[in-house]
Amino acid sequence: MAEAGELTPDGVERLVDLHDGRGARAVEAVSEGRIKRYRDFTVVVGHEDEYVVEDGGCTCKDSEYNLDPEDPHERCWHVLAVAIAERIGEIDHHEMWYSEVRDFL
Repeated sequence: MAEAGELTPDGVERLVDLHDGRGARAVEAVSEGRIKRYRDFTVVVGHEDEYVVEDGGCTCKDSEYNLDPEDPHERCWHVLAVAIAERIGEIDHHEMWYSEVRDFL
């Protein structure tokens, strides 16, 4: 996908094969433009909340309770979405601090 600069059918199939439902949810988030980069954090907008992704970690419950932090292959769908969006240039950049955005919510 990085070479193509976009989500490709083969790339999507491989992600889903490797990461099951997490891969599918990550692809959905990227294709819907729900990856936001602020000055301080990258945020993935979920259906019920927003999740901060930083240094390969995430604030979601899946990362906290279900995944082995020592295994680089176990990633939540938010971290996968950020990795995909970075590779294909699909991050929505905002020139403000995320804390400023949270003040509005």
